[in-house]
Amino acid sequence: MKIETIGLGYIGLPTALMFADHGAEVVGVDLSPNMIEKLNNGQVHIEEPGLQAQMTRVHEAGTFTAQLTAEEADVFIVSVPTPNRNDSFKSCDVSYVQAAVNSLLPFLKKGNIVIIESTIAPRTTVDDVQPLIESTGLVVGKDVYLAHCPERVLPGNILHELVHNTRIIGGVTAECSNQAAAVYARFVQGDIIKTTAGEAELSKLMENTYRDTNIALANELVKIGNKLKIDAHEVITMANRHPRVNIHQPGPGVGGHCLAVDPYFVSAAAPAEALLIQTARAVNTSMPNYIVTKVLELMADAPTKKVTLLGLAYKGNIDDKRESPAVTIFEKLRDTHLEVTVIDEHVLLPIEEQFTMDEAFTDSSLVLVLTDHAEYKTLATEWINKMSRPLILDTKKIVETCPEGATLHTIGNMYRLLEGVKQ
Repeated sequence: MKIETIGLGYIGLPTALMFADHGAEVVGVDLSPNMIEKLNNGQVHIEEPGLQAQMTRVHEAGTFTAQLTAEEADVFIVSVPTPNRNDSFKSCDVSYVQAAVNSLLPFLKKGNIVIIESTIAPRTTVDDVQPLIESTGLVVGKDVYLAHCPERVLPGNILHELVHNTRIIGGVTAECSNQAAAVYARFVQGDIIKTTAGEAELSKLMENTYRDTNIALANELVKIGNKLKIDAHEVITMANRHPRVNIHQPGPGVGGHCLAVDPYFVSAAAPAEALLIQTARAVNTSMPNYIVTKVLELMADAPTKKVTLLGLAYKGNIDDKRESPAVTIFEKLRDTHLEVTVIDEHVLLPIEEQFTMDEAFTDSSLVLVLTDHAEYKTLATEWINKMSRPLILDTKKIVETCPEGATLHTIGNMYRLLEGVKQ
C-alpha cells in the first residue's frame, strides 16, 4: 500500500512515519523546501519523544520519502493547518484543506481513499471536500472513498497515542468508513469507531471544547478565589475528591492548535446556540491580560524593573508555541516599562534573546513561570540568590522545589503574594 500524507507538521509527520514504520510505502508532501531537504536527510524538524528514532528507522528502511508535490498513491491523507478566519466568530479557514485536495485531484483514480485528518468545522467533509473530489467525475462511496479521521493525540506522547487511542472513522458512506478503517488498522491497537463524517467532525471539536470549557471554569475560579482571598488550587483539590467531579487545572490561558481554536469552529457553525462555548473562550482569552495586570501590581514598587519569564511553549516539554498564552504575556509585558527576559530550553529563540539561567535571574524582581517544562520543577539556590527580590509566581503549578528565602505562590493564591508586596 502506498500512502501519501499532505502536510508534515506536528500531526502529519508522526502519522506518516508511523505508517512507514508499519510496512507502508509513504510519501510525505509539504511546501517547505528546507523541511523536505531535512527530512530526506533523516532529520525531523519538530520536538517529539521517539520521533527522531522512528525517522532513523524508516530512513534506513527506505519506506519514507518527502517531496514538494503530490503524485499517485492508494491513500491520500490530508493533515494541513486550519486556522481561524479573521471574522467575528473566528470560523474555520478551510483554504489549506481545499488547496491540498486540489493538489491530489490530478492523481486521483478509482479505488483511492482520501482521508481528512485536519481539524475542520462540522459538515466540511460533505459540503466542501466531497464536491471537489466529485468534480473529477469520480463518485464518492462508489469510485473513491472519503472520510474524516481526526487525530486525538497529546503532544509529548504522540507516538504512543497514535497506536493506543480510540480512532474515530467518519465516512461519507458506510463503505467509506470501512475502507478508511482498514487503513488505520495497520497500526492502531485502540478501538476503531465507524461513524458519519459530520459526527466525527463534531466529536473531535467537542472533545477540545469540553476541555476548554472546563479550564475556563478553573480560570474563573482563580479570579473568584483571589477576589475572596481563597486558594483556588486547594478548592479544586478538595472538589475533585468528589467521585463525579473533575475540575481541570487553571493557568495563564489556553494554547495549542486544538483547545484555543476548535471551540470557535463549533460556535461559528451555530452562534445563537453556542453561548456557553463563547463565554468559556472569552474567559480563557482574558487570562493573559489578567496575569499581566497582576505582574504590573507586583512590580509597582520592585527594586528593579526586570521580570524573568520561564517558558514560551503552550505546554511542557515540547517546542510548540502556537496560540501560546505565554507568548501573548511576553509581548504585552515587553510593551510596558518593564525589562523582560525570557528563557525556554525547548523553543528556539533569536540569538539576542538567548540567556543562561544565571543571566535571566540576575537582578530580577520577579520570576513568572508560564510553561510546565520539567526544567522548572526545581529552582536552584544559585539562581534565586542572584535576584534582587526573590518572588516567584508559578502560573502552571510546576515548581516543586524552591530555595528557602524565596517567596513562591501560584495563580490560585497570588492574593497572598500581592498582600505581601503591599505590606
